[in-house]
Amino acid sequence: MSKLGEHLDRLRSSAKALAFVSIPDDDTIIEEIQRTLEANQMRDGVHIRLTLTRGEKITSGMDPRLNESGPTLIVLAEHKPPVYEKDGLSLITSSVRRFPPDCLDPKIHHANLIQSILAKIQANAAGADDALMLDVQGFVAETNATHVFIVTDGVVATPSTRACPEGITRATVIDICRENGFPCVVQNLTTTDIYRADEMFCSGTMGELAAVVAVDGRQIGDGKVGSTTRRLSALYGDLTAAAGDPVV
Repeated sequence: MSKLGEHLDRLRSSAKALAFVSIPDDDTIIEEIQRTLEANQMRDGVHIRLTLTRGEKITSGMDPRLNESGPTLIVLAEHKPPVYEKDGLSLITSSVRRFPPDCLDPKIHHANLIQSILAKIQANAAGADDALMLDVQGFVAETNATHVFIVTDGVVATPSTRACPEGITRATVIDICRENGFPCVVQNLTTTDIYRADEMFCSGTMGELAAVVAVDGRQIGDGKVGSTTRRLSALYGDLTAAAGDPVV
């Protein structure tokens, strides 16, 4: 499946979990993406954010049956470069914990980002780029906006997705590691694992791969972008340049 297909599959699975009565098929969504890009004469360096809602309500209230006009698809297309600097980010550990799946299943991608917003407020107040977020057991989940990876003794490690959303870029990085001979494991990570790592980076659609050089005031590795991070970032760039679905 293509990466666009994976994104649309994730959107559809979330809509199903939220009991949407009607969900546009892939061809319909891709057609709307094409129309948006063509109308704005956008071809390169474009970031697209898709949002699917239940549609207009006949009156206020939480009951989904009040949405009687069918779903609304929002295609937000912007000329927008990757949002993170490539020379290294600094993080702080947030006091806001990620919900466990028995409270809110992280597989559902939704627009309720209050946890991430609160964590980002803490990072802003601390003068950090982003916030590292833990699950209720104290294991690393993700940042307020991205998944995280560390490199220790040549092994790339990332947390499971039990307390964070399934990430297309995260899965791509894992695939790149396995296809190019980088040992990669999915396991529980603590902040101690983070502090003593040789390298750290985060991944996301808008951030791509971005190195982390400090967490909670502690320098990660030598405080510079690590060799493994640079290599994986280059391989990711090669992949995005060579693969993908033509939509223009």
